[in-house]
Amino acid sequence: MSVAVESLRVNVRPMRPADVVRVEEIEKATYPFPWSLGIFRDCLQTGYICRVLDTSGGLAGYAVVSVAESEAHILNLCIVPERRQQQLGAAFLQHLLEELAELRVERVILEVRPSNTAAQRLYGRAGFTQLGVRRGYYPAEIGREDALVLARSLPVDLA
Repeated sequence: MSVAVESLRVNVRPMRPADVVRVEEIEKATYPFPWSLGIFRDCLQTGYICRVLDTSGGLAGYAVVSVAESEAHILNLCIVPERRQQQLGAAFLQHLLEELAELRVERVILEVRPSNTAAQRLYGRAGFTQLGVRRGYYPAEIGREDALVLARSLPVDLA
């Protein structure tokens, strides 16, 4: 699916094995405790929903989602640092939610760091609300950081 974002045309497509090296580079540039190349490869092999935002300038983001029954878990969603604040994250998230709704997913959950206020705003605008807190979920420079557990329901087509 192609989406227009502030005159930028991007294509959301399945992540391919050839994308994994670039995805890991983006991950390392973004997070102090990044996923490894092996984790991304495992996610592809396991059959998780792995998507990338492909632009004429290269990959601008990626997402990894697991689905079980009628529930999806967004495990990772990232936009390259230099492309943030351009509505790419919102458009990408909306695409993922639409794709999950087509799969008849009823609820989507995710974790986010309390220190990641930009991501919290993104998810809040998309209708996610806090379900709870996972204590000590994320590694941190000193000790561990909690995770806010967010969720939202998706419309169920009764037709």
